[in-house]
Amino acid sequence: MRNKEKEILLKGGTILDPSRNIKKKGDVRILEGKIAEIGENLAGSGETIIVPAEGCYVTPGLVDMHCHIYPSFPFQKDGLPTIHPQSHMFQSGVTTAVDAGTCGSRDFIRFKEQIIDKSRLRILAFINIAAGGMVSLDSEQDIREFHPEIAAAMAKTFGDIVVGIKTAHYWVGRSFDREHPPWESVDRAVEAGNLCGKPVMADFQPNLPERTYQELLMERLRPGDIHTHVYAQQFPILDKEGNVNSFLFEAVKRGILFDLGHGAGSFWFRNAIPAYRQGFLPDVISTDLYLDNVAGPVINLLHVMSKYLSMGMPLEEVIYRTTKGPARIIGHEELGDLRPGAFGDVAVLRVEEGHFGYADSGHARMNGNKRLECVMTIRAGRIVYDPGGLGMPLWETAPEAYWTPPGVL
Repeated sequence: MRNKEKEILLKGGTILDPSRNIKKKGDVRILEGKIAEIGENLAGSGETIIVPAEGCYVTPGLVDMHCHIYPSFPFQKDGLPTIHPQSHMFQSGVTTAVDAGTCGSRDFIRFKEQIIDKSRLRILAFINIAAGGMVSLDSEQDIREFHPEIAAAMAKTFGDIVVGIKTAHYWVGRSFDREHPPWESVDRAVEAGNLCGKPVMADFQPNLPERTYQELLMERLRPGDIHTHVYAQQFPILDKEGNVNSFLFEAVKRGILFDLGHGAGSFWFRNAIPAYRQGFLPDVISTDLYLDNVAGPVINLLHVMSKYLSMGMPLEEVIYRTTKGPARIIGHEELGDLRPGAFGDVAVLRVEEGHFGYADSGHARMNGNKRLECVMTIRAGRIVYDPGGLGMPLWETAPEAYWTPPGVL
């Protein structure tokens, strides 16, 4: 609690707020949990925490729009192995994490009460169209578990937390039948999205010819809906000549949004790099972080962002796609910028240059020359990650309480 009420003054960094076209050296004052002031040569009081930010970028707190947080429990043997939100997110500058449909309606209340309401990290969520969600992965295969009215009611009841409806993993690589129509999960998710007025995120595998990628983008999803895992190996991003398929640009014009959603198996350089070079970019850079990929190839959001920096995407665009970009898509315009009065959510980042290697989901490497490092994370005006102790006094000049042993008055 030591930083909760104190003023924080970030001095001399490069302020980078792409949504407002700001890139300049200066100072950022945070007071009472909010951005109070941006300027030059700002002064603090004796109680102010002065953070030297020279050589760093001061950005809005990052938004990871696709990760998995709600924990599996011992009696749930087929659930997705998820992450601890604060342990994995603050160290990469993330102040807002969006759980991408780990929970359906059956488990969401417990998720809210036990995790979301108690976390220092801001946690938002997509509701899975399957009542059991990824807590019980079999639920996503059973059309009797798809309840659009219930999912929509949950989304409306908790509209400040639930950002949309998720469809995922439905009937992959198997023949369709009466109990497993090809579009059931997608169509029920869209129905729920219409009922609650929120977007759908689709984790989708095309089963030709009954279920094609082009039909998903051009007929099934609505403008404002999101296709995630866009550069996974199963999608026809490129034609036989290596050009981006024209229907993808048509889908962009139609208003379909594309989420990176890296994951253990959903990001391949052979799709992503040619697509980037030809102007087909993700609207959102996200991780799909869960326990099976924290040791690679995902690591964390900064690691995924570093891949795009090394592919040639300007830093301003990388930051936009991890701040205001996702904030707008999920309907939370109050997030993702550094305007005075905004939440005091800040990432202090350093760009390192050198020789780095990056892996994709197909166990192939890309050589890179840039890497992002998080120097400090501030959430709601409180320093929550400070590995170098920049917000702390030198031990020789620490205040009296530092020198007083426990129990000594």
